[in-house]
Order: sequence, then structure tokens, then C-alpha cells
Amino acid sequence: METIYKKYPDDIEAAVFYALALRASAVNTDKSYVNQKKSGEILEKLFVEQPNHPGIAHYIIHNYDYPELAHLALPTARRYASIAPASSHAQHMPSHIFTRLGLWDESIESNVNSASSARCYAEARNMDGHWSNELHAMGYLVYAYLQKGDNLNANEQYEYMKTMSKIYPSNISAIAYPFAAIPARIALENRQWENAAKIEPHDSELQWENYPWQKSLIHFARAIGSVYQKDFSSTKRELEILNSLHEEIANSGNKASAKQVLVQIKLIQGCLSFLSDKQSEGIAILQEAVEMEDIVGKHGVTPGKLIPAREFLADMLMKMNQSNEALRVYEQNLKVNPNRFNGLYGAAIAAEQSGNKEKAKDYFNQLIELVKDSNTNRPELAEAIMFIEKNQSI
Repeated sequence: METIYKKYPDDIEAAVFYALALRASAVNTDKSYVNQKKSGEILEKLFVEQPNHPGIAHYIIHNYDYPELAHLALPTARRYASIAPASSHAQHMPSHIFTRLGLWDESIESNVNSASSARCYAEARNMDGHWSNELHAMGYLVYAYLQKGDNLNANEQYEYMKTMSKIYPSNISAIAYPFAAIPARIALENRQWENAAKIEPHDSELQWENYPWQKSLIHFARAIGSVYQKDFSSTKRELEILNSLHEEIANSGNKASAKQVLVQIKLIQGCLSFLSDKQSEGIAILQEAVEMEDIVGKHGVTPGKLIPAREFLADMLMKMNQSNEALRVYEQNLKVNPNRFNGLYGAAIAAEQSGNKEKAKDYFNQLIELVKDSNTNRPELAEAIMFIEKNQSI
């Protein structure tokens, strides 16, 4: 592609395909993002010349869909939806960048519009069910609502999801993922361990045995729910299932998804050791999970991890009363996962317990600003408001 690109420098499609080839050949472990930056330079130049080219806008967003690069795609993300207003996917794609940057209101708007467009498409095609793009948008929408502390709207989407049985096309991972992730997220983000431990696969026409990675999300949530309730026998049973799913995925040759499941396994093993009075061993295992997650990143179909490994580690450090170290880890996590509700709350509590009331006030204020104008009933908000009222002189 480079040869063709250089031979025909004025050919837009040749330039686009070369940029795509650069991104496709990028190495996941290269955190300097050499290929992505080179690809982005080509695409951004083309976008100036062709500002209404939906493909170029789409590729810029995918190209910069990394924590360190997402800000470069923000202008494109804010323009893309207006280029193809009737396209469900064009409405959704900007939310990849909004999610990376913690811009939840913009993500919500994108995915509400995307889901609406998908329903219109399904009606126009006389589908006996739902188009897959609607469910994909809902996965991102629920994630954004939860980061706003908006359980009301998140649960409304979940109840609506429960009514879905037929999805078209039915054989893609973008369906299985939100079916598993939506109930898992709602339970885990709200620390509803009993609910997490009882999650079941969504009752639809989906053949779950064909989606071991997506199925692993259910067993991960159940394992976390059981381990926090100290039902260690159930945790170990879920771990056995996850190990089996990991082996199945690894044997299929899907190395990236296998690593995603391995991170989940490490998180559970670490938490199990920690809560079994082997704190040092547990922390060491969780550190391994963090290092793995840094390398593997997130899957492109997802808005984010069910629980970021660093946030999980910081939670455990807080249980050890290591608030200074926990604060450092929470802050590292917020650089990669900005404006996460639990991340901001955790950082605020860690700062407060470490005696840094000024920083605690800053994070509590960020949390209050985050949930402004949302339907939140999270008790953490009341705690934040109370702290600010008591520490107005800081």
C-alpha cells in the first residue's frame, strides 16, 4: 500500500487505504503509537480536503481510540454525526472518543441518537426484532449513565434489554457483549455484590457457547460478587469456569481475548488471596493484572473494562489502610479512565484518609460536577456534599 500511495499521491482512496494498513499493522505493545500517528497525519490532512467524507472521519476515530491519543480525535468526533445524521453507526462512533475522555453527556447524546436511528432502520426494513446497532449503542449508553451515577436510566435500559430476544444479524460479538456487560456493570459499579453473584446469561436466541469471551464477563461478575461476600467456594467454582473459557479461547488462536480473560482471572485470584488473609500475595497478583491490562488494553467493541485493574488494586490498598499508595494508584487510573464515578470517589476518600483534605475537596468537587443534572441516587454524592460543606475554608 505504501508503494501505491507514493506512486499516486493525489489518489484519496489510495491514501486512505495506506492509512488503514498502517493502523492494522500497528503492534499493540508499541505505546509510542508510531503507526497510528503516521496514519492520523495522513487522514487528518485528507479530512481538511474532504470534510464531508464519512469514511475518513470514521477512520480517524478508530485510529486515535487509545487513552493517550483520544484528544486528537475530539474535533472529528464532534463533527462526524452531522456528516451522516441518518446512520446509526455514525451517531455512535464519536462516543468511542467521548468515552475515552470521560465526556459522558456527549456520549449519552451520541448513543441515544444511535439507538434511535437503529430502531428507525429496523422499522424501515420490517425486521422481526432489533438491529444489532441498537444494542451496541445501549452498551455504551449504560456505561455513560453509570459514570454519571444515573442508575435510573441505566436500569431503564437494562429492563428494555430484557425484552429483546431477536437481534439481527445474530452472529456477531457486538450483540453478546452488551447482553453480558450491561447487567454486570450495573451490579459491579454499584457494589451490589449479591446481585453480581446471581447474574445469568440473557435469555435470547443467542448461542452463548459460541461466545466464550463475552460469557466470561458473566462469570467474572459472579466471581467478584461471591468473593466480596466471602463465599469462597462459589468464587473458586467461577474461577474454574473462567480458566476453562480462557483455555478454549487460547486454543482458538484469539490471543487478545484470551489475555482479557486472563486479566479477569488474575483480579479474582488476587482478591481471593487478599480476602483469605494473604494480603501481600493478593496485592502482588493484582499488580500482575495491572501490568497485563496495560499491555492488552481494551477490546474495540467495549466502552471499557467492567472494573479497571488499577481501580480494583486501589480498592484493595484502601482495605489495607494504605491510603497514600491507594491515592497514587487511583490517580494513575484516572489518567487512563478519566471521570469514572468510582475512580473519583475512591481518589477523594483516599486523599481524605491520607490527610490531604485539599486534594480530597478537589476530587469530591469533581464528583459533584460529574453528576450535575443527572438522576443520581448514589449515596457517595451525599458524602461528597457533606465533606464540602464541612471543609469550605480549605
